[in-house]
Amino acid sequence: MNRFLQFGWSLRRRLIGLLRIRTRGVKVMLFNSRGELLLIRNGYGDTGLFVLPGGGVGRREEPLAAARRELAEEVGIAGADLRHLGDYKTVAEGKRDRVSLFHGSSDQPLRIDGREVSEAGFFPPGDLPQAASPATRRRVREWVAGGPFGGAW
Repeated sequence: MNRFLQFGWSLRRRLIGLLRIRTRGVKVMLFNSRGELLLIRNGYGDTGLFVLPGGGVGRREEPLAAARRELAEEVGIAGADLRHLGDYKTVAEGKRDRVSLFHGSSDQPLRIDGREVSEAGFFPPGDLPQAASPATRRRVREWVAGGPFGGAW
């Protein structure tokens, strides 16, 4: 199944870049009661990197609803109280994307499907895994500094 996901992700990415489609996405900085940050490894794309959970915003979907949906789909966390931190722009992966960043907390147990998300866990912000993505590291630095939130992803 991972090969199918990888192929679909790659094809979608190429089409979006070729057609110069503007997309909207969300990312979530979710902390547990110990102050640890939730990071995931996707089962498609660059599978070696730990990133913040998130994904695309559907047509007619509000970013907050998308953030909640993505948490439920990716790690089985429902009903987390999320707050908007800021909006970012990115041209990564050949697309023009606006990413809305949210933060919240939860101690609900993680449930991953092993396909879309291959690994998930909570990490101290000062001791992220070596494979944490550069963008994830930038968001953590912004969080520790208290902002500002927004600009380039």
